[in-house]
Amino acid sequence: MNEKQKEKRKTTQWLAPEKATAAPAGSYDIYPAFPMGKGKIFAGLETLSEWIIQQKTVVIDGYEGVFWNQFVEQLSAELLSKGQQACMQCVDTALRSPESIDEMIQPDMGEKDSIFGKITDKQLIDWFDRDRLEQIRPESNAEINILFGCGAALAGWDAPIVYVDLPKNELQFRMRAGSVTNLGSDRKTDNRIAYKRMFFVEWPVLNAHKAALLPQIAWIVDGQRPNAYLSMTGTDLRLGLSLMSRNFIRVRPWFEPGAWGGTWMRNHIEGLNKEVDNLAWSFELMVLENGIMFESDNYRLEVSFDFLMFNNYKEVLGDCAERFRYDFPIRFDFLDTFDGGNLSVQCHPRPEYIRREFGMPFTQDETYYILDCQNQPVVYLGFQAGIDADEFHQALLHSEQTATAIDIEKFVQKHPAKKHDLFLIPNGTIHASGKDNLVLEISSAPYIFTFKMYDWVRLDLDGRPRPINIAHGMKNVYFERQGQKVIDEHLCKPYIISQTDDCTLEHLPTHPAQFYDVHRYTFNSEIHLETANKVHVWMLVEGSSVLVETASGMQQRFNYAETFVIPAAAGAYTIRNEGVGNAMMVKAFMK
Repeated sequence: MNEKQKEKRKTTQWLAPEKATAAPAGSYDIYPAFPMGKGKIFAGLETLSEWIIQQKTVVIDGYEGVFWNQFVEQLSAELLSKGQQACMQCVDTALRSPESIDEMIQPDMGEKDSIFGKITDKQLIDWFDRDRLEQIRPESNAEINILFGCGAALAGWDAPIVYVDLPKNELQFRMRAGSVTNLGSDRKTDNRIAYKRMFFVEWPVLNAHKAALLPQIAWIVDGQRPNAYLSMTGTDLRLGLSLMSRNFIRVRPWFEPGAWGGTWMRNHIEGLNKEVDNLAWSFELMVLENGIMFESDNYRLEVSFDFLMFNNYKEVLGDCAERFRYDFPIRFDFLDTFDGGNLSVQCHPRPEYIRREFGMPFTQDETYYILDCQNQPVVYLGFQAGIDADEFHQALLHSEQTATAIDIEKFVQKHPAKKHDLFLIPNGTIHASGKDNLVLEISSAPYIFTFKMYDWVRLDLDGRPRPINIAHGMKNVYFERQGQKVIDEHLCKPYIISQTDDCTLEHLPTHPAQFYDVHRYTFNSEIHLETANKVHVWMLVEGSSVLVETASGMQQRFNYAETFVIPAAAGAYTIRNEGVGNAMMVKAFMK
């Protein structure tokens, strides 16, 4: 299957398997799944086609990037094998012209060469000619009528809905390979521009459409394996989401190389393609792009994390539900610079700036937790005392224009980094991880709003200069975060909250500007906790594995370096150490 899909997806990582078993205790699981019991997930299209025959008229909607031609060909063949012929109509016939769509979304696309746009206020119906959409009707003399395509439900047929979902990592791999295009476009565009259009325009529109359809979905189809579809009933999908929202959540992580990427993840995580130069990121909990997998009979059916928030955001978020609604507020990810390079020297937008310029409801506040390191690494953080802002600005511009290096330590402080240190990086703070760190980034959820101000005069993996955002950075960076103030306010100083013979609880206080906080537990046997109507995000940072048991009696193992979420609605739960010696865990939660 991997060989067959090479020409349709551009990535170094494998397609997720149709079937997988849980990783053994102590071994990081790259295909985690929530258990649904036996007989809930169906392989192939036979069961779905039998259901369609009974319905006679069906709408098949789905996300952008689905290989609709392959899906329809295989579904038609399955129906024909049962002696049934379907009249298949594609909703794309009602799309507006690519030129008119381009014109419509232009205000949301920002400056032509910028990687930033603004979150759109459009709706999916705006991609269609409404008159043509209304003219698409079932054929009266057809045995079976099927309307398919992204947005098919907008035609208003009185028919049950099948939804074909696609993980956003696979969407991007297909986009990079040129096998799919942006919604309503008839041509491949530059990958950076294609991603910008997806992030700022298409994903908000398609997610709103998906949210509206969720209560009506009769069948869900995982569309990432074009020759091995998996499906589940909409009733079981919603049941699984509700169970997950009261017990535990672990998203499927995905891994990406980068200009500064390292070797830690490649060397420590089993199941990845090791024939890569580096891996820079692991999207541990970057929920806009992560999926969640359900398991039945070892099948792994994946849907986007959005589904969980649309169905159960109150149970997941608890006391901050109405503040964030469908936007899960906390992000965990890995930045791997082992044997790699420094990250770019960068900052993130202030809250009012990200709202005004990009339409985002809250900003990108970060912390760096050093999960592992080697060779006396450093973190660049805060300005040197007495910084001259204009001199710094001119040095950045000169470097960008002439491709010459800057003595960055003249302007930016660097601090020794050691295992389990926490560095506080609220918006507007100049920073970068140095090489030879494995950083667990504990952050607020936005993740692309990085204003790179200096990038060590290097090229990206595509051979082009990485985008530099000096103008944005200069409007957002706080020059007063310099000298001793940085040491006092941005280097976390843990203290003990409580201590027993078995457990030490530490507070790792974050910056006052950050809306999340961090606790660290070191224990030998087990700890008992209450969510107190708060969502908890966890990682085991020392030890082999822990077993989590919720109040409902459900149990799940989580291994070293795995991120998992305990939803607010879980209430009481217990974490048991399965390893030899102490377990150490960090927990992020809303203040």
